[in-house]
Amino acid sequence: MFSLVCLADGLAMRRLFSTFARGWPGIGLLLLRLMAAIALIHQGASRFQTGAPGRAIILGVVTLATAIFLLAGLWTPVAGVLTLTVESWAALSEPGDHWIQLLLGTLGAGLALLGPGVWSVDARLFG
Repeated sequence: MFSLVCLADGLAMRRLFSTFARGWPGIGLLLLRLMAAIALIHQGASRFQTGAPGRAIILGVVTLATAIFLLAGLWTPVAGVLTLTVESWAALSEPGDHWIQLLLGTLGAGLALLGPGVWSVDARLFG
């Protein structure tokens, strides 16, 4: 049963990206993923310290989980869309300056559209 799920997941990932970027474009995607993950880790950690306890914990946990997926390059399209969703939710529900949420949401959307690149777990599993 597990192998059927992995096979279906692999076929879906191959349909999303015909190739995984190599060379300089792959390095660029790796840098984007790393910087987005570092910023998300900072955002997630700071969300545990501020805001309402329930909402802040949910946002913090989801943000940190998304950062780990982006850092590894695992399920990058899903992690990118989740980043866009979480940061949009944070921008609409939290007071203050929303530039960091806008930046991280845009990075998440871009990574979801471009893919993880050759230096990722996605490329090893599905490439």
